[in-house]
Amino acid sequence: MSAQSPYEKLGVSEGATFEEIQTARARLVEELSGDQRKIAEVEAAYDSVLMERLRLRQEGKIKVPDRIRFPEKLVQATPTETPAPASKSNQWLMSLIDQPSTQDIAFPGVAMVGLGALVYLYPTDQVLQVSMALATGTALYFLFRKERKLGRAVLLGVAGLLLGFAIGGVAYTLLQPSVPMLPPNEIFISLVTFLVLWVVSSFTK
Repeated sequence: MSAQSPYEKLGVSEGATFEEIQTARARLVEELSGDQRKIAEVEAAYDSVLMERLRLRQEGKIKVPDRIRFPEKLVQATPTETPAPASKSNQWLMSLIDQPSTQDIAFPGVAMVGLGALVYLYPTDQVLQVSMALATGTALYFLFRKERKLGRAVLLGVAGLLLGFAIGGVAYTLLQPSVPMLPPNEIFISLVTFLVLWVVSSFTK
């Protein structure tokens, strides 16, 4: 009985594609895991097939596709459609959004949490007023530190303050009937405002 050819050892035909030969080799190596002698035979058969294919290609007996021989003749891919430019409103919005560092998030966050705890534990009018002023000042400081634009910082800070009041008032009205354990109106609105000011100071610029 004649010895097996390299193709027979790999379990592929002589007309197999390179991908089929690679797949057969990988499958056999996996199946023969642990049997180093047989794996060596598979690797030797694989190398032999590759060498034969290389020789046949050099002799011109295997046609090389034009896309390999003449890459300059490849048809250029049709360029994808250029996306429409973003609207001015989107550009304006993106100019406000920041990608803050951990410090830009943590520092104002710690300040707002501290002020929120102070208001919650000592809910007097004086504490509320002082805490709100400090929260607004903290937001202005961190906003100004990013772009060094005082007018922009003041505008965003005031907008955040008003937005916090509005969101807090609406949320309290909606939640109070179903959540009787809510803190008093002034404290709840203050806490929501601190949260909004933290978001504005951390994630806008």
